[in-house]
Amino acid sequence: QVQLVESGGGLVQAGGSLRLSCAASGNIENFDSMGWHRQAPGKEREWVASISTGEITNYLGSVKGRFTIAMDNAKKSVTLQMNSLMPEDSGVYYCVSRRSGRAYWGQGTQVTVSS
Repeated sequence: QVQLVESGGGLVQAGGSLRLSCAASGNIENFDSMGWHRQAPGKEREWVASISTGEITNYLGSVKGRFTIAMDNAKKSVTLQMNSLMPEDSGVYYCVSRRSGRAYWGQGTQVTVSS
């Protein structure tokens, strides 16, 4: 069993910043990567950013330069620093970890950016 718990969501004005954290527990050995997805009301869940255990990062084009993902390999935790937030960044942000083709999801944390 793998448990992922997100924290750090909230309400912020456009241009502001938030830092999301995700802590993994349980059977957390040998993750291939961790990352974040988000889902806005009425829209499909979309990938936002990911980081491999080799610390290779990838970002959705619209967040590149504004968001930074980082992982603590030993603690199996991942953070997402979000700067210059825009209303279109609003949604529920989900942490995901992947191992051998299987994905494990957190429950999500709400991010709301007001204009």
